Amino acid sequence: MDAAGRGTVSGGLAGVVEVGPAALLVEVADATAALDLAAHLRAVRVPAVEVVPGACTVLLDGVARDDAAAARAAVAAWAAAWVPGTAPPDGEVVELPTVYDGPDLDDVAARWGTDRDGAVERHTATVFVSAFCGFAPGFAYLAGLGDDLAVPRLATPRTAVPPGSVGLAGAWCGVYPTRSPGGWRLLGRTDALLWDPSRDRPALLAPGTRVRFVPA
Repeated sequence: MDAAGRGTVSGGLAGVVEVGPAALLVEVADATAALDLAAHLRAVRVPAVEVVPGACTVLLDGVARDDAAAARAAVAAWAAAWVPGTAPPDGEVVELPTVYDGPDLDDVAARWGTDRDGAVERHTATVFVSAFCGFAPGFAYLAGLGDDLAVPRLATPRTAVPPGSVGLAGAWCGVYPTRSPGGWRLLGRTDALLWDPSRDRPALLAPGTRVRFVPA
């Protein structure tokens, strides 16, 4: 164990951290590894109530344990068969009809060395994958853009971004589920309902979901 209380494990895992009395946080290299490991842990039926991937972690919530050291060792054993870098299994494909009229579309097109039509073509040609959810209920961080298409956040965030706004920040794509402040560069808007507590799966774009944007 290191000075921060992490249990060091082998393979693609950086360590396991205790989070409260009934959760463990597994540290990995990046969001792709987190999504992949989460899928693996669910497949081997890890004894946790929830398995939640993040940007570079996987949270195992509801892990019954009396001995923290034994729990960390168990996590390492569950993950022993995981091969880092393998693609997560194909998830459901969700298409989001999108009107490309965002206030930052021209700016993004210029950064990509093209015009508005070219930017739309590149965006709609990309198959995104929901890596993890955060920021707000139903907000999914969508991976799929190459680093060469990454764009910086706005220097000054907007005080209010309309719900359904489709934006980019770095190499991430995301859709604002509700009206909120935000600094992502906006390409357009969709009418899709991103979060609905009455559904069996409230988040439309749960981790692992594949996402395609189509011109409305």
